[in-house]
Amino acid sequence: DGTRDTLERRVNGLGVSEPLIQTRGDNQIVVELPGIEDPDQAVEVLRETALLEIINTNGSPLAPGTVVQTTLGDTSADAASATPGSAQPPQTPDVPTPEPGSPVYETIISGSDLSDAYVGSDPTTGQPLVAFELQGSASEKFYEFTRDHIGQPMSIVVDKQVISSPNIAAAISGSGTIDGMSITEAESLATQLKAGALGVPLDVVSSRTVGPSLGADSIDRSLIAGIVGLATVAAFMILYYRLPGVLSVIALLIYTAITFALFKLIPVTLTLPGIAGFILSIGMAVDANVLIFARMKEELRSGRSLEDAVEAGFDHAWPSIRDSNVSTMITCVILYWFGQFTGATIITGFALTLFVGVAVSLFSAITVTRTLLRLLVDLGVIRNGWLLGLDRSETRATAGA
Repeated sequence: DGTRDTLERRVNGLGVSEPLIQTRGDNQIVVELPGIEDPDQAVEVLRETALLEIINTNGSPLAPGTVVQTTLGDTSADAASATPGSAQPPQTPDVPTPEPGSPVYETIISGSDLSDAYVGSDPTTGQPLVAFELQGSASEKFYEFTRDHIGQPMSIVVDKQVISSPNIAAAISGSGTIDGMSITEAESLATQLKAGALGVPLDVVSSRTVGPSLGADSIDRSLIAGIVGLATVAAFMILYYRLPGVLSVIALLIYTAITFALFKLIPVTLTLPGIAGFILSIGMAVDANVLIFARMKEELRSGRSLEDAVEAGFDHAWPSIRDSNVSTMITCVILYWFGQFTGATIITGFALTLFVGVAVSLFSAITVTRTLLRLLVDLGVIRNGWLLGLDRSETRATAGA
């Protein structure tokens, strides 16, 4: 579970939308990455252990690429032994190994001491680097080490391989940088350091690319279902509420355009959970119009004029619309936080689209529909209550009143 959680954090750092990460048996983990642009880079980011160490080289600089043994140990073998030759990792073509009998260097801090890591650039050369911040007692320990070794080299090591060996110019506390790599390597290393080192080395058993036909077919079917549902709702609104129903359909089209524009700006990837959240928000937008029109009909039945009925309908329906939509938005915030905290991107996608949709529905129901109704009343297009959904008998009674 620890390895799976680390992989999930690394995948989230890649910016993949709704990945699938699940265990299979006791020794396999299945990772599905939809829409990944560089599969080879993703595999490298996921499989590398990314064990960061800053070591004391005892005054001797180590060349970049040197493979070392440290007191922290190796992620694939027990390197904590005091004898130099006992810390060698398995002999595989892909993994560099230290020379037999090489010294064991003291680890000052490691990746577990980091609170954050991110990509930056050298202010002088503009070259990419990885900046990191230390947490807890590691900050004080690193300060004491650099204070006592000013003018001497230290080595930055990732997966037992020296990245650089800078000289200590001054006491360092709280943060540091790692340079000497390309922007792609810096991004990968920052992602790995933030997610944490793997507890065990991983081997890629199989890797294949699956075509998007299944996902595209599911999304197409969902869109068709949404269009059919919208058409059914539009027909009901027009038949039952008549002219206000037509206005609600127009407001719904404006609502959809605004929502998709926001999805493009944020941006939001419309996956199946995201589509579900969007369709649910459409239902809430329709519900707001239903509340408004029902209140308008009640006001007309009580004998109010068309102008007064329109205003009173909106004024009386607004508290219910506001409370229900704000409650839903609060729930969306909680769901989004929970999804971010647990790495469940399915939940975050649903919560985000629902939140945006509900927020826009508040605007469209109160502003767009109200403006259209006021315009038609002022122009004299609406001359009787029948166009607002009243029966003929109710219209005559209203006119008589």
